[in-house]
Amino acid sequence: MESIRAFVAISLPEPLLDRVAQIQRGLEDSVPYRSVRWVRMAGIHLTLKFLGDMSVSKVPQIEQALCSAAQHAPQCNFSVAGLGCFPNLRRPRIIWVGVTETSGRLAALQAAIEEAVNPLGFELEGRGFTPHLTIGRVARRATRTDAVVIGDLIAQTEVGILGEVSADHFSLIQSILKPTGAEYAILRTFALCPPANRRTGIRL
Repeated sequence: MESIRAFVAISLPEPLLDRVAQIQRGLEDSVPYRSVRWVRMAGIHLTLKFLGDMSVSKVPQIEQALCSAAQHAPQCNFSVAGLGCFPNLRRPRIIWVGVTETSGRLAALQAAIEEAVNPLGFELEGRGFTPHLTIGRVARRATRTDAVVIGDLIAQTEVGILGEVSADHFSLIQSILKPTGAEYAILRTFALCPPANRRTGIRL
């Protein structure tokens, strides 16, 4: 049975990704050698739901569920700023740039997507939604000393507002794993509620 790997996300404008890349390059020059696996810019999205591996035959059902979730979800604006790591600075595993959306619309959209795909066999997230952009993952080979250096660097690096994004849609995206790294293909895009004439953009 043919399967694909997929997730639901909001794609980001190129000018914002360029600024995120600058932050990433600065960190890469300062962390211990090969202690972090950095995410390529093509792989940086605002992920709303990771679906994982699934049968191709399930895609139409997922698209229908996501279409339903989008029908009553309004467009939203969010800012990208700040730097941190999961689970914490003492034990860094994921390095991220923060996302802030104060109206609650982004969290409501994520919850609607969770509820829409849950009947199709996708489990609800056990932890709360913390929007972020993953820019790096600490390598398994990293030592405790490496982790301390990385945590201290994250704590000392100030990242102001990199951009403000107006999101008017989200997408179902396929992740295609290749020896050269993952490639991404948008399977379908879902429009959020009006104003429909407002184009996705970024103010820098």
